[in-house]
Amino acid sequence: MKPSIVWLRDDLRTTDNPALRAAADDGAAVALYVLDEESPGIRPLGGAARWWLHHSLVTLREDLATLGVPLVLRRGPAAGIVRETATAMGAESLYWNRRYGEPERTLDAGIKTWARESGMHAESFQASLLHEPWAVTTKQGGPFKVFTPFWRTVSGLDFREPLEAPEPGRGFSGRIPESEELDSWGLLPRNPGWSAGLSESWRPGSAQAHELLDDFVERGLADYSVNRDRPDLPGSSRLSPFLRWGQLSPFEVWHAQQRRRRELGDGVAVFAAELGWREFCWHQYFHHPDLATANLRPGFDHYPWAWPGGRGDQSQEAEVFLRAWQEGRTGFPMVDAGQRQLWHTGWMHNRVRMVAASLLVKNLGIHWRVGEQWFWDTLVDADPASNPANWQWVAGSGADASPFFRIFNPETQATKFDPHGSYVGQWIPELATADYPEPVVDLKASRREALDAYGSLPR
Repeated sequence: MKPSIVWLRDDLRTTDNPALRAAADDGAAVALYVLDEESPGIRPLGGAARWWLHHSLVTLREDLATLGVPLVLRRGPAAGIVRETATAMGAESLYWNRRYGEPERTLDAGIKTWARESGMHAESFQASLLHEPWAVTTKQGGPFKVFTPFWRTVSGLDFREPLEAPEPGRGFSGRIPESEELDSWGLLPRNPGWSAGLSESWRPGSAQAHELLDDFVERGLADYSVNRDRPDLPGSSRLSPFLRWGQLSPFEVWHAQQRRRRELGDGVAVFAAELGWREFCWHQYFHHPDLATANLRPGFDHYPWAWPGGRGDQSQEAEVFLRAWQEGRTGFPMVDAGQRQLWHTGWMHNRVRMVAASLLVKNLGIHWRVGEQWFWDTLVDADPASNPANWQWVAGSGADASPFFRIFNPETQATKFDPHGSYVGQWIPELATADYPEPVVDLKASRREALDAYGSLPR
């Protein structure tokens, strides 16, 4: 039989994978993963994401093998590699699940055109979002800029049930192009090998994803609306990296929490809205491809944020501030605890992310793009939509953004959300000693400076 190729990207799973299911239904599926960091506009992965990807591909190969589906690994510009692989195998069909960034959509559209002109069946599927960004519009026909009406519209849609994994097939018996060795990609850090904490914290793959989902729905969902803001409690679902890499689909998460909605009420609604915020971030990114580099509100182009690494006293001071922020030595314990948690585990509690981001862009006066890039490099769950959208939300420059005067005070936030100091104590053992630094900035004075700068922006 001629093979059908399923081209995998951010959908590293066998369940609820419509592209894989279509290829398997054809009778001879072969999976292809291309590490593409060279095509125009494709953003290279950060260090923590590369670690996650390596281990995800190891488990994915095992999961696919149980279905009789071989996994071919290639590295380079995807357009050429997909065409070359499909041609060499004499593939009859080519399937993939859709991506929503502009460079990715352009690349995918070109491959679909080539495949169809070559007489090959080419088809794509909705798999990583509950909604198609182009299909949900305001009454005026444009994109949503405010979350509440957006989620009211999207959450009222009828979301399909998740698909089961394909039945094990006979597999493709013909010649398969040689797969590159995963270790040769150098995704794991070597010198220094800083990933020990990530290995202690995570097991990338669909098995761990479904274990966490089941456990959260059973034990964490009921109290989620109360505990989600407490970094000292295990109130988070910790599903974000698995959703980012497609080891869970949003349909799987949606229906899992919906099954307990009548029983639990508000807790489920709050968690569902977090799924909705993820959808809203992707909605923004689809309509604003430069989300990671341009203020959605142009007035913020005139805000006097500092850029570390340049010339002048302001840039030199920003460099000192940035280094203290990255290393968890700002003198504000909640922020410092979050940065140390991030460096050790590749993840930071969401409440602490907001506090840390607010300190950087408002009290320390550093451009949100600097923080966004740091999170991109250090978070295992950083994706091209949520990461910049959330930074713009904190900075005040994004869609439905936090009002600029909402400047998180890290001291009052710690008192409210880490009342016993256990979160801070876990990550800053030297807190009560002379080794812990004094605050790098005065909160009241820096708040006043930020508000004055905001007040001077053109309206």
